[in-house]
Amino acid sequence: MSDTIQAPFSILFVDDDEMSRTHFARAVRDDYRVHLAQGADEAMALLQEFGSEVAVLVTDFRMPGRDGGHLLREVAQAYPQTVRILVTAYADKDMLLQTFNTGDLFRIIEKPLRMESVREVLKQAVARYVERETRQQRLLAMDETLAFLAHELNTPLAAISLFARSVENDVAQEYDPQRQQEIGTAATSMLNNAQYCLTLISSFWATVHKSGGPQPATGSAAREVRATRLVATLLDSYPFAGSQREWIGLEMRGDFVVHAMPNCVALVLSSLLSNALRALDGCPAPSLRIEVMNGPEPEIRLHDNGPGIAPEIKARLLLDPVTTHAGRGGHGMGMIFCNRIMQSFGGGLRIESTVGEGTTVTMRFPGIRGRVHDGVNEAASDSHAA
Repeated sequence: MSDTIQAPFSILFVDDDEMSRTHFARAVRDDYRVHLAQGADEAMALLQEFGSEVAVLVTDFRMPGRDGGHLLREVAQAYPQTVRILVTAYADKDMLLQTFNTGDLFRIIEKPLRMESVREVLKQAVARYVERETRQQRLLAMDETLAFLAHELNTPLAAISLFARSVENDVAQEYDPQRQQEIGTAATSMLNNAQYCLTLISSFWATVHKSGGPQPATGSAAREVRATRLVATLLDSYPFAGSQREWIGLEMRGDFVVHAMPNCVALVLSSLLSNALRALDGCPAPSLRIEVMNGPEPEIRLHDNGPGIAPEIKARLLLDPVTTHAGRGGHGMGMIFCNRIMQSFGGGLRIESTVGEGTTVTMRFPGIRGRVHDGVNEAASDSHAA
């Protein structure tokens, strides 16, 4: 097995017999990292320390103290993502029905262990673990997307409601020119907030429909969503105002398959596009360049020549709800959730910005090893306003 596959996973083997533990470790350590325990208590202690990396638990049934059945049930509750395998002698079979039903077993392996068979079972068990982790990441991405939408839409809509109430209360009153200007400003803010909400929703759903909906689990080539197609679909469906579409240029330096949930990636891309267009509003010669770059770690970059972001604001953008668009309904939560969505795929966001020159937002996708090398730490220090 290659280092790429080996690195993220480990196997926990539990047996009170030292010779069995040594034999097992020698047989599989070239393929996996191995943790060894001689009983249920030691196994739980190891899981508490290494549970995030243990893909498979292999435990003997008959052990002093708590037996393997008890351990399997405890692990099923505390670490449901871990695939569980039971090792037993032929004489134990009559006692296994309850263990099988309550421990959610993947396989039962008979003693004496035949290591070629064990390696094949472990390969299948790790595949099952990867399936579970992928499903969990998709659920996490969906949770982040829903949270993102809730935050992105709630504050603008609340502002619309507040301004509308203010206009309604003042409409029958006589007011001086200053008050007229205040009401006009409030009406403009209402329009900007409403347009942002409609843009976000319509762009996202149009992209979903044009990309053919959710991708099949098999990932067949005919249904693959590639980055260039995702960008093109967004630009075709985005409700640009005035001459905004003319501000945008494309630079395709390769292409790659978006293995993460394309619809969620489209939502992030749509939000970044909205941010960039808002930053460019009022610029004398607005320009937005979108780049698709393939490589060991694929990227989509959005570079605008807007006013840029002050260093003290940029440093906090993915950590605190700060924004450069407060006057137009921004609240600073959008980039936090965009980054979390990208992180749930193993990627992240990176921001480079110079005041007076512009901002570059980079969507970083998992590379050949499944994650960007420094996605979490780097993304936590760099970002763009929402």
